[in-house]
Amino acid sequence: MSSSDARPPRAAAHRAAHRAGSLATAAVTVAVLTLAACTAAPASSSSAPASSGTVLAALPGPGHPAWVVSRSVLAQLAANPAAVNQLRGRLVYEILEPGQPPLPGLVAEPIVTFASAAALENAIRAGQLPAGVFGVLYDPEAWTFTPAAEQQDPVAAATAAAAVAHAHGLRFIVAPAIDLTSVLDSTGPGPRWRQFLSLDLIGRLAKVADIVELQAQSLEQDTSAYKAFIQEAAAQASAGRPGVGLLAGLSTNPPGAPVVAQQLIAAIQATRALVGGYWLNVPAPGAQCPTCRAPRLDLAVQALQAQP
Repeated sequence: MSSSDARPPRAAAHRAAHRAGSLATAAVTVAVLTLAACTAAPASSSSAPASSGTVLAALPGPGHPAWVVSRSVLAQLAANPAAVNQLRGRLVYEILEPGQPPLPGLVAEPIVTFASAAALENAIRAGQLPAGVFGVLYDPEAWTFTPAAEQQDPVAAATAAAAVAHAHGLRFIVAPAIDLTSVLDSTGPGPRWRQFLSLDLIGRLAKVADIVELQAQSLEQDTSAYKAFIQEAAAQASAGRPGVGLLAGLSTNPPGAPVVAQQLIAAIQATRALVGGYWLNVPAPGAQCPTCRAPRLDLAVQALQAQP
């Protein structure tokens, strides 16, 4: 996604200044890029103006990737001087679970995540999102947290959710999991990620989303496969909606064989020109990832430090 040299409007600049602060104990200010002219506009033909708490933030592009991290991970990174130094001047999205407030004193764009489109719509209509939230993220997967009807037709679910989000001035992000191939009829040959691509879910979802997150983290230990998936998925997204924002997924401790920092770094280097940023997952074992290994924040920091 291309960036713009346009200056932020006065209201956006005021909000950025108001929210500017230190990253916890590191006491270093992180400057968030807020641009008015180059964000992906809502896909609906007649969307409501953004709420007064919304800043239209653009993905910075391949030279300065954005970083997406959960609230808990951001809190840990905030206490790590090396991580704070690397995040200075970068666009950071803070992923919140429903009901969570953003971390105080940090400069980041809050995004509330939902595994159910219906729950996302209800939360928006009921005014349950934190003040100043940037957007909402819909994460449909083949798991118990996404209703079966939505797994079977994630495009229809995302279209309805995007309409509600845009009507309330929110950006809409969608992150379909590769494991949806276990629910949907995929005719493509080869590994699961190729079967996923044969569904053209990315292209169809890009038509209604402002940003598409490509859940490629299961491929990160094979740089060639990771790049191939991102490359083909990016082409689908561009065909579906030119200029749509793209993010790619990474994980420090996914199920399966242990990951090393160099694998994360290689995945980033291979795809930096294809996406606007990365969702850096540091999951903990739990209901949503019962087979995940222990969290490895150190790998996340090493991956950040390796960036130019």
